[in-house]
Amino acid sequence: MQARVLKANIFLLITAAVWGSGFVAQRSGMDYVGPMTYNAVRFTIGALSLLPLIWILTRRGLSGPAPTPAGRALARRGALVAGAVLFCGVALQQIGLVQTTAGKAGFITGLYVVLVPFFGMAVGQRPGTGGVLGALLAAAGLYYLSVTDGFSLAPGDLWVVACAVFWAVHVHILGWLSPRVDCVRLACAQFAVCSAIHWVAALLAEDISWAALCAGWFPIVYGGIMPVGVAYTLQVVAQKDAPPTHAAVILSLEAVFAALCGWAVLGEVMGLRTALGCALMLAGMLLTQLWPARRA
Repeated sequence: MQARVLKANIFLLITAAVWGSGFVAQRSGMDYVGPMTYNAVRFTIGALSLLPLIWILTRRGLSGPAPTPAGRALARRGALVAGAVLFCGVALQQIGLVQTTAGKAGFITGLYVVLVPFFGMAVGQRPGTGGVLGALLAAAGLYYLSVTDGFSLAPGDLWVVACAVFWAVHVHILGWLSPRVDCVRLACAQFAVCSAIHWVAALLAEDISWAALCAGWFPIVYGGIMPVGVAYTLQVVAQKDAPPTHAAVILSLEAVFAALCGWAVLGEVMGLRTALGCALMLAGMLLTQLWPARRA
């Protein structure tokens, strides 16, 4: 059991690192295409990248026993729900990235770590003292990170705050679904659903240019294969052995990786106020998750 938990923790850490680097690709990709088009293409690539893996696992008999009719129905419904929630999260995040930095978006998205245990109250879980203190620290950090001297959120930050709500819901959905269905097939199916909704939004709201897609091929392909095909799949697989709150504390390191990659690749500079906000948010994220474990 300990080996399975350790393996899950490693997968989650890799997921956090890849997601953090993905913020750079998401910002760079929108130099060429709109947010809906970028997400539509990258989630299509992510879904397609898993088809060879599914074929190999099926050929080698590693995909588990054939699901029952009830299991297939659960997988279909779960993919639709998870894909729709995933669409809401990534769409709001991508829109917000048009008007905020990769580093700030990473930390604000990390608010979902604080929200996960509070949403758990719906199924009888209590956030405890650590959850309350963590939420207060995260709120203070969000203020220093995003609110200007005129007491207003910077452009784009509100979109990313909203996306954090859907990330928290998504973590709970995967935590419930992953032990009950084939993980890789679930990942592929939710990507396909998310991609389909994004394509509809892109066709309705944006001009899709083949020349622009070709010009921005690297951040688009990277955003499809690594953060989607690799990282989201690792998250689904890892959450089979890691409870939602356990997964959230490791995934919160995504914010740190996002800030580092934004500094190293995009040259984003953090001032003292921004650094203080990031520190408070990270402290809140960790406190929310680690306080209950410490007391136990």
